[in-house]
Amino acid sequence: MLNNSKQKSGSSSLLRSPFLWKLYDGYSLLIIFSSLVTGSLIARRVEKNTLGDIQKSLHTNAYLLSEIAAPVLSQNITDYTSLQKRILLTGEQTGMRLTVIQIDGTVIADSDKDPATMDNHANRPEILTAKTHSKGTATRFSDTTNSNRMYLALPVKEDGKTIGYARTSLPLSVIDQRLGDLRWIIILGTGLTTMVSLFLGFLLARHTVMPLISMTAVAEAMAEGQYGEKLSTTRKDEIGQLAEAFNRMAEKSQARMEMLTTDRNKLSVILGGMVEGVIAVNQNERVLHLNDAAGKLLQVASTETLEKPIWEVTRIREISEILADSLSGDAEFQRKLELTGTSGKQFIEMHASALHDGQENLVGAVVVLHDVTKLYQLETIRRDFVANASHELKTPITAIRMLVETLIDDKTLSPIKQKEFLEKMRNQSLRLSAIVTDLLTLSRLESNSEEEKNVPLDLREIIRSSAMSLSPLGRKKDISIELDLPSQSIDVSGKREGLSQVINNLLENALKYTPAGGNVRVSLSKQENQAVIQVQDTGIGISAQDQKRIFERFFCVDQARSREAGGTGLGLSIVKHIAISHGGTVDVESTLGVGSTFRLVLPLV
Repeated sequence: MLNNSKQKSGSSSLLRSPFLWKLYDGYSLLIIFSSLVTGSLIARRVEKNTLGDIQKSLHTNAYLLSEIAAPVLSQNITDYTSLQKRILLTGEQTGMRLTVIQIDGTVIADSDKDPATMDNHANRPEILTAKTHSKGTATRFSDTTNSNRMYLALPVKEDGKTIGYARTSLPLSVIDQRLGDLRWIIILGTGLTTMVSLFLGFLLARHTVMPLISMTAVAEAMAEGQYGEKLSTTRKDEIGQLAEAFNRMAEKSQARMEMLTTDRNKLSVILGGMVEGVIAVNQNERVLHLNDAAGKLLQVASTETLEKPIWEVTRIREISEILADSLSGDAEFQRKLELTGTSGKQFIEMHASALHDGQENLVGAVVVLHDVTKLYQLETIRRDFVANASHELKTPITAIRMLVETLIDDKTLSPIKQKEFLEKMRNQSLRLSAIVTDLLTLSRLESNSEEEKNVPLDLREIIRSSAMSLSPLGRKKDISIELDLPSQSIDVSGKREGLSQVINNLLENALKYTPAGGNVRVSLSKQENQAVIQVQDTGIGISAQDQKRIFERFFCVDQARSREAGGTGLGLSIVKHIAISHGGTVDVESTLGVGSTFRLVLPLV
């Protein structure tokens, strides 16, 4: 009996506790509000699903009705008695109103009314919508049945052509009754759930103590990154000890978070400054990090990829595969990737490996994307250069060898023929010497090994000297060379030998591809802080496609004419390199059959 009295006293004190009822009142409001919101959402969802089921049922029956009506509508008959009987029977079985309408709006069968007494339905909303869409729906007042109804109409088609309409409908009173029954069920279920939740909430609130509220507030502040919040440690009991331990945990957590933030910032700076693309994913292949370089390669925003699956971030299958392989094993993987974009082909080297935590547990994978497109391009240029140089050198060497062998083996050659062969050998040796000289010039320009320093030069003198040295070739080909030079000097800083070679190559190239009776014009002008030299000819011209490659080594617009004229295919390439070494540029504008204009731009002194 005593124990029972103590239990009753304790229960009475607990029931008089203000904190208990404050906590319980808040919990009760939360439960009631949650129940109302949840019940309302459930009611809306159920109502929406029910209306969807009703519409689906209307659609299904309309489709079946269209299958029944299609054979009748496709025939030119006037007696629809059999169809009307079938519609009446089907309407009774389904509980729906069924209507079959011709393409002009005439009702030929209806499960509720005599079709002969019904108005033309061509302008009914559901029919108008069905004409332009795959189906038509409407909720309106029916003059025929004198009630509000929901309608659904489908077009009846034959060979893709609409020949009529099948319509189903239900009165809204039936729909409202169904929805009302569902609402009562939801209200009863929600009410019962709320009562049980309130009872359980009271049991929970009874075991709550006041200091836990303060600890919860500090814990929430820590979760937001506010580690300066402290708990009162004046109590000497277990609650006080717990508060002291909580404060120590907050201080250590603050120190760790500061260290992690510093390390993360350092890592972000390092990864952000890398020219290689870096992608890290977790075990579920969701992106943990994607730096700016990788974003540029994949053409995605790096800030919008976090926590997304890698196959959603990029459609490049090879990247997903190498990450998946890294997650399945501890080996490192290296593969090559070729991408084709608007700017051309890109060649990527991929290096991938698994990521492990401090306990060597697999936590993800990382792939590094290195753009080696320039290396591939340089390698292609190197291979092409070696192939072209070998071919160009082999041609005169082969010719010289054949001529020598003929002179040695054929003792019956006349002195005139021998002299002719020797002349050809000399020409081929000169061509071979020209190729080697041009190759050495290109090598010297690319290695920047020239010790000669730039000096101020008057471009007029260089142009006059080049024109004078090539005038005999112009007279020989009946081509006039015109000079358009200013009266005042135009000085640039450069090497006389190099700039003379540029003008000589451009003039020689113009004379080479200009037919007899043509004209070559060289002009010099000053534009802002630049000197502009233009070499214009009336030659054969260059196609737009060849203009893109005209400054490549060994590239010739007309190989036969170039060899016949003694060209090496390196002249314009030398022009480009000398122009670049002087801080200038060179380009070409040309029209086939009209002529070409080479434009050399150099900075003034």
